[in-house]
Amino acid sequence: MMLRNPATKYRPATAVDIADRTWPAKRITRAPVWMSTDLRDGNQALIEPMNPQRKLRFFEQLVKIGLKQIEVAFPSASQTDFDFVRMLIEEDRIPDDVTIVVLTQAREDLIRRTIESVRGAARAVVHLYNPIAPAFRRIVFGASREEVKEIALEGTRLIKALTDGMPETAWSYEYSPETFSMTELDFSLEVCDAVSAIWQPGPTRPLILNLPTTVECSTPNIFADQVEWMHRHLARRADIVLSVHPHNDRGTAVAAAELAVMAGADRVEGCLFGNGERTGNVDLVTLALNLYTQGVDPGLDFSDIDEVRQCVEDCNQLPVHPRHPYVGDLVFTAFSGSHQDAIRKGFAQHKADAIWEVPYLPIDPADLGRSYDAVIRVNSQSGKGGMAYLLEQVHGIYMPRRLQIEFSRAVQSMTDESGLEASADDLYGLFKREYLEHEAPLRYMGHQMVSGSDGQVEIEVALLRDGEALSARGRGNGPIDAFVSGLNGALDMPVRVMDYHEHALSCGANAAAACYVEVRVGDSATGFGAGIDASIVTASLKAVVSGVNRHLLAASPSQREDALVD
Repeated sequence: MMLRNPATKYRPATAVDIADRTWPAKRITRAPVWMSTDLRDGNQALIEPMNPQRKLRFFEQLVKIGLKQIEVAFPSASQTDFDFVRMLIEEDRIPDDVTIVVLTQAREDLIRRTIESVRGAARAVVHLYNPIAPAFRRIVFGASREEVKEIALEGTRLIKALTDGMPETAWSYEYSPETFSMTELDFSLEVCDAVSAIWQPGPTRPLILNLPTTVECSTPNIFADQVEWMHRHLARRADIVLSVHPHNDRGTAVAAAELAVMAGADRVEGCLFGNGERTGNVDLVTLALNLYTQGVDPGLDFSDIDEVRQCVEDCNQLPVHPRHPYVGDLVFTAFSGSHQDAIRKGFAQHKADAIWEVPYLPIDPADLGRSYDAVIRVNSQSGKGGMAYLLEQVHGIYMPRRLQIEFSRAVQSMTDESGLEASADDLYGLFKREYLEHEAPLRYMGHQMVSGSDGQVEIEVALLRDGEALSARGRGNGPIDAFVSGLNGALDMPVRVMDYHEHALSCGANAAAACYVEVRVGDSATGFGAGIDASIVTASLKAVVSGVNRHLLAASPSQREDALVD
């Protein structure tokens, strides 16, 4: 029996009839109001809910980041949540510019318990919700539209009456038509307008209407249409904060939130790094840092993103994925050779006060407190740019381009053989073995140099050749030219220096110099040698010896024997 196509089980989202929609042409030019649901929605989604100590640590981190609205608990759900709210108030842990939010279902006993939990707070938002979508009306409640609407209105009347009796607190009210994303727009509007008619919002009686994508069931553009339709049709819109609460069932919560703001939303609810039920709430960190990349200040401080991540991981007991946008261990890391080369060139040209234009990096890691150490990492997929960058940044080795190409072959061989990532220290160890530590067949022992009145240099370099003393005496335009002349005589083979580079490794009393020479021995292909020493002259002589050694060691035994005949 042939199974039917599973796609036939599902109903596509209903398009919104809004031909003159405006959100596609909008840009986000200022940050929305942020509300963190980490301590409530996020906490309810954990395998093991946070204890009071972890919740308090998380709360303090949210305050430090700069969140001004924090949903701290579902006080009627547990004694732990109720006690946590009381602790925040009684121990005076809520900063003057932070408003706490508490959530309740639309039942009288739960509403009374919730409002009791925030008694004595300077400012508080009471957040009421009830599901209103057709599937819930039919399957869960067996109720009509009017009956479901009346649940919201009864709850609103009770909250208004109770909060009116506690004038010592500056109250705000938030109502969520739960399952808004799956509800007929005309009915969502009917319920929200009826709620606002009871609350009568104004400057002294704020009202937040929050539109949740309780289940993300459409593409983000349809949600944006739903938000714009509500934005246009809501009664008393000027006195209402229009909020969204996107979930991530389709993996597009960030896009849905951004488009919703373009469509008229003033406020976004979500969690740090996207924790929450099922696939999570919208990720406030990603949303905020996306604004940075567009030149908009999000009003939140993520200048030490690793501290934030560590706190969230410890409190939630959930790891943040290494590829998570902006914060994952690997999000600023390039292994690909072409990517590494582009990033390296971008860093080389970037000026501190310039517009950020480093290839493959949408944001400067330094703005998040991340160092550049892990931007480029080397494995078997990497190219010359990656290993060159690491040697530059960690060990001060600035290889000329052709040396990068030559050394990259040794790096490729090492990573292919090990199958592992190569650290900067691994690369430097390989560089030393390839260029700096060859002491046979030739070994530099010392030199004496005299400059003549004609500008010529005479030099005598003491060497060991396979353990036996050898002197190379020569004259030339400079130390290298004179040494090469002496080598040609001492070794009886032509040595030519084709290219030369030098740079300082450090500064101060212990400064050292690095030299790189490209040499040709006989008719062989050119190859590089390198030398490091406190003396630039000594470093250059060592580099020539290194280049000759690498040629001789690469030659066959018979070729080497012929080459070393006096």
